[in-house]
Amino acid sequence: MRQMTVLGSCGAFPEPGRACSGFAVEWDGFRIALDLGYATLPRLLALWPDGALDGIVVTHEHPDHCVDLHGLFRMRLYGGGREPRLPLYCPPGVLDRLSGLEPDVDLRAVFDVHPLPGTHRVGPFELTALPLPHYVPNVGVRLQAGRTVLAYTGDTGPDPLLAELGRDADLFIVEATDRPGENLRSERNLMTSAEAGRWARQAGARRLMLTHFWPGNDRATSVAAARAEFDDEVLAADEGLVIPFPAARP
Repeated sequence: MRQMTVLGSCGAFPEPGRACSGFAVEWDGFRIALDLGYATLPRLLALWPDGALDGIVVTHEHPDHCVDLHGLFRMRLYGGGREPRLPLYCPPGVLDRLSGLEPDVDLRAVFDVHPLPGTHRVGPFELTALPLPHYVPNVGVRLQAGRTVLAYTGDTGPDPLLAELGRDADLFIVEATDRPGENLRSERNLMTSAEAGRWARQAGARRLMLTHFWPGNDRATSVAAARAEFDDEVLAADEGLVIPFPAARP
């Protein structure tokens, strides 16, 4: 099975029935999560009972992208199992932020931490993480297995590295916060859906998925704005949506 499942799609805080940023990637039995924001852990456990995954990539330390990592930590620490430490790929601030919730136990008792940005071999994937602008250190993530590419921005403002991150990606997951007045701010740390479409076009991506929707925004309006800039398929991240990876290209 080779597919990606949306665990959560909201930015800042979850809307009713939804969750914040998170994606579950499976490739021939290898399982990896990208971000675990608010309310993503129950969805991950429904998909992969007992948290049976092989690695986690967290783009940055904001809780709407990482807070449920703490729930997974407690499950592994106190759940009675003897699993090996779980590989965790993240910028340094992630553990610093979460350690405040668990000051008496070192999170490294559960997680085998690998710093980002950088390049790592993660099961069948080559993981490349590029620094992108945000309020705290953030990385965009590119997972490549053979010629199949999944790219994900985390949270970011406009930046030329977006074209490199999503270059020829089969699926480019791009934040499209559309926070009111975002395009008028002098310092850009988030993006609009129109900008997401523009960067996906510059990257030559095959499909664009918008995510990190500001609570209360009309997602259909966001998709329409991205489609005005990107000629190929535009999807809105939706909890439970499953995207199969395409067959290998020659």
